[in-house]
Amino acid sequence: MHQKNTYFNDPIYGFIAIESELTLKLINHPYFQRLRRISQMGLSSFVYPGANHTRFGHALGAMHIMQRAIAVLVSKGISISSKEREAMQAAILLHDIGHGPFSHATESALFSGVHHETLSLRIFHLLNEVFTGQLDLAIQIFTNTYSRKFMHQLISGQVDVDRLDYLKRDSFYTGVTEGNINTDRILAMMNVEGEQLVFENKGVHSLEKFLLARRLMYWQVYLHKTSLVAELLLVKTLQRFRYLVEQDQEKLAETPLLRPLLVHNEKEPLSEAALAHYLQLDDSDIIWLLKQWCSHSDPVLKRLAQQLINRNLPKIKIQENPFSSEEIKSMRKRIESQNFPEKEADYFVFHGYISNQTYFTDQTQILIKEKSGKVEPMAKYVPYLDSNVFSSPHVKHYLCYPKQNNS
Repeated sequence: MHQKNTYFNDPIYGFIAIESELTLKLINHPYFQRLRRISQMGLSSFVYPGANHTRFGHALGAMHIMQRAIAVLVSKGISISSKEREAMQAAILLHDIGHGPFSHATESALFSGVHHETLSLRIFHLLNEVFTGQLDLAIQIFTNTYSRKFMHQLISGQVDVDRLDYLKRDSFYTGVTEGNINTDRILAMMNVEGEQLVFENKGVHSLEKFLLARRLMYWQVYLHKTSLVAELLLVKTLQRFRYLVEQDQEKLAETPLLRPLLVHNEKEPLSEAALAHYLQLDDSDIIWLLKQWCSHSDPVLKRLAQQLINRNLPKIKIQENPFSSEEIKSMRKRIESQNFPEKEADYFVFHGYISNQTYFTDQTQILIKEKSGKVEPMAKYVPYLDSNVFSSPHVKHYLCYPKQNNS
């Protein structure tokens, strides 16, 4: 029977077609619909007002790029079965299914030591039970256990469909043009050699621009100091409430939304009940809690929540070298002068580091196919990729502290 086509109208690509019944069922499942209520860029809207797009839109966009990548490879004689095609699309569609509220911002505070990719795989298996094993191949591709390695590389690699979508999408919604990469050119240069993803040498300059765009977007957007301090403050707020619960278990009754997560023992695997509860949480739940905490009896939690709700954020310094203990002590004294005990200063004065690496020269390096058929690492064509500036982590240190005029 002929299947009626379903389309999503996307501001980046226009119409996105849904190619299979399984894909449509996955999109319509409550676990995936939840991504409509998870922001793609955490608290970046504190800096870029247009950055209110969601994980839902990104997942659809990445799936669309996967469709186009498959079409390019098939046109070059690469055999991809209809089952593999469906599995590749399902794998990329669900790659971010494990993200928590505000994406990366809350995950460390809600689940210590549990990465969203681990949660995504757990949810993958839950959905596979619902769909009676139809996701078996998608899980193999997602976990890189399928023999055709290029399929996983399209999902998770230095040039994958995930990055091809989020750079272009985030550039569009933030208005930061540095991320507007030439997706069409990069896709057109894709090929497969020995079941590895390669790029034809005519695409080297587009790939070079892609790497530089990602580098610039990280420092200018994803690690922007204001959104960074906002997300760190959100983590501190959740950590404060967790501390209060540890001191008084009766406080769990205040937040049934978080109860199954707060009682989780981080040394044990996440229980099915806690995971099911996690899958009900979205950005609106955290906002609701913050609004409740703005009038909480605990002065520390109250102030932290008010700072977030009112966007009255701490100051933040970022520099190349670690901050001295003297400077940190000086900032901690500001808290003591504002009637907060010294033991609570860590909620208001905190430091750490951020890092980003432009290029990896390990087994994930980008491979370039010459006209002769020979395959070489991209660094042969762009020698500076081997330099420490690009192939080593670039670390910056931050120090967050209260404004002088905070009351």
